[in-house]
Parts: sequence; structure tokens; C-alpha cells
Amino acid sequence: MLWLLAVACGVAVGNVYFPQTVTPLVAEGLRMAPDRAALVVTAAQIGYACGIFLLVPLGDRVPYRPLIATLFAVTGLGLATAGFAPSFGPLFAAGVAVGVTTVIAPIIGPMVAGMVAPDQRGAASGTMLAGSVGGMLLARTVSGVLGEWLGWRAPYLVASGLAFVMAVALWRALPRTEPHTRQSYPDLLLEPLRLLRSEPELRRSCWYQAMIFGAFSAVWGSVALLLTGPTYGYGAQAVGLLALVNAATMIATPLAGRVVDRRGPDPVNLVCMLAVVGSAAVLAAGTAGGVGGLVALVVGTLVLDVAMQCGMVANSIRMYALSDTHRGRLNTAYMTCGYLGGAVGSWLGVRAYTLFGWRGVCALVALMAFAALARHLVRQRVDISG
Repeated sequence: MLWLLAVACGVAVGNVYFPQTVTPLVAEGLRMAPDRAALVVTAAQIGYACGIFLLVPLGDRVPYRPLIATLFAVTGLGLATAGFAPSFGPLFAAGVAVGVTTVIAPIIGPMVAGMVAPDQRGAASGTMLAGSVGGMLLARTVSGVLGEWLGWRAPYLVASGLAFVMAVALWRALPRTEPHTRQSYPDLLLEPLRLLRSEPELRRSCWYQAMIFGAFSAVWGSVALLLTGPTYGYGAQAVGLLALVNAATMIATPLAGRVVDRRGPDPVNLVCMLAVVGSAAVLAAGTAGGVGGLVALVVGTLVLDVAMQCGMVANSIRMYALSDTHRGRLNTAYMTCGYLGGAVGSWLGVRAYTLFGWRGVCALVALMAFAALARHLVRQRVDISG
């Protein structure tokens, strides 16, 4: 069951990330500027943040099986609509809608945390995150290949078919569950805001994730512009292959979960923040072009991906430990903040690339990592003085 749920996380999360590789093809197919076409990535992330806020709290109110299967089915419809979109406006709107409904992974995470013993939550969460990472990597790789062969619409239509398959599979496989609360829907929506106000550790996890995921999104929202531009002159397939190189993150996240189980989340967070700062320096060498620049992009994105995902494991475990009965609502607050940071980072990354080139994107990554690191060091100083 854990592995099936990990696959479900991967399929769902992939819908947010595969547009990152096809934005140059969208620009070509719909005859628009590449930086405008890159907004399809922002559309998915904005929708995802809204979906987390609006739908993930239902994981505490509605049985998991009908909720998850229904969300997959509606996601399939949204992806099909995007695949047949005649212009950018309908594509952007469909991208937002898909982002709203493909929030299955944040619902599965709290469900799995309740299925395992407390001392195994780090490993189980790492497994779910490994599934999400696998979906993220394969979605970008496969969409790049499909886009080059069959056009930008093909990845959307293939993703639509996968969503329908998962809807049927999970309807048949998931056990019946009882909801954790009978609160009204408006109360469920307000609860994450109350938790953010009352739980300082939740706010800290949210800030870390918003900054680091924002840095991650800044890179992946604009790297296609670099690789398909005059410096390298590659096609969309190259962006997918670059993502595939980062498959090491699938191994790193379960290991990070075990480290968190033994030593707590703070040491993992610190290492991850420093790694993101280092990745910005390595990525800056990507402006050189050629083999050396490509190696810098591979190494830099690998370090960035591993750091972001391992930090996410640490943040999740800190957050899940706050309550056994409010995990869905805690995860709502956490993931909403994280993906809002990602949407902002994606938008700022494209703007930075347009105005200052690839080095501007790298400077933005370093700035966001330092913002997270400053908050962490303040907390450590308070703990030492206390």
C-alpha cells in the first residue's frame, strides 16, 4: 500500500512540474514570447497553493478513498482541457484548475503519517516524498521527449490518461476510513490560519519551505529559457534529461527521513540551507556554456534538488509532531505557504532571467536561501541563550 501511495504521489505531483520542460514548445506552438509561455508553470503552482488551502483540509473531514479518487478524476478532465486549449488564456486557466485539484500528495502524506508508528514516520514520509520526486523527475523527462516528438499538447493528454488510471486504481485499493473531525467546511478553512497563529514551530517550517522551494522554483522555472536559448541551443528534451540526472534525490529523501528520526529536523535543515547557497554559486557557472557550463548545471541542480527535498522531509516531521488529530490542517498551512513561495520564486526567476540573465536567477536563489538561514540562526541563538 505504501508503494502504491508513493506512485500516486508521483503521478499527482508530476502534473505541477511537467510544464517546466514544454514552455518553449508552448511559445512556439501558440506563437508567443517564451517568458509569457513560462507563466504556465506559475499557473500550476498558483493553483496548487489554492488547492492545498481549499481542498487538503477535507482530508480530515471526508473519507480518503472517495476524496482521492474524485480529485484524480477531475484532474484528468482538467489536463484534457489543457491539452486541447486553442490559445494561451484557456491553457493558463486549465493549468490553474489542474493545480487546484492535483493536491493528492498533501492529502496522502497525513494519511500515511497516521498509518505508521511515530518512530517510523520519517522513513514513511521519505518514501512518499521519494515517490513525489520520482514523479517530478519522470514527468519533466517524459514531457520533454513527448513534446519534441508529438508537440506540446501530448504531455497534457498522456498525463490526463494517467490521472484517470490512478482514480480507478485507488478507488479499488484504498481501505475505508473514518474522518477525523465533523467540523464544518468554513471552520476547516479557518483552522490552518489559527494553527499558523498559535504554533511557532509551524510558522518556522512554513518559512523554511517557502524560501527554499521558492529558490528551487526560480531555477526550474527559468532553466528551460537558458538551455533553449543562444547559450546552449538545445530543445525541450534537454531540460527533461537534466531533470532525470537528479534521480539521486529519490535515494536521498528516505535517508534524510531516517536522519530526522534519529537526530531531529534542525540539523538537516541547516545542512540543506547551506547546500542551496552552494548550489547557487555552482549554477552561476552555467553561463559559460559548453561542456563546462552543462556540468555546472547538472551538479548545481542536483545539489539544489537534494537540499530542497531533504529539507522538506525535516519540515514535515517537525510539523506532523505538533498534533495527531490536526495533521491535514497542519499540512494545509505548511504546503500552502510552501507553494506560494514556489509560485513567487517561479515568477521572480523568469523576471530575473529576463532582466539580468542566468546570474540574476542564481543571485535570487542565494538571497532566498540566506533568508531561510537567517531565520534558522536566530532560532538557534534563542535556544542557546534559553
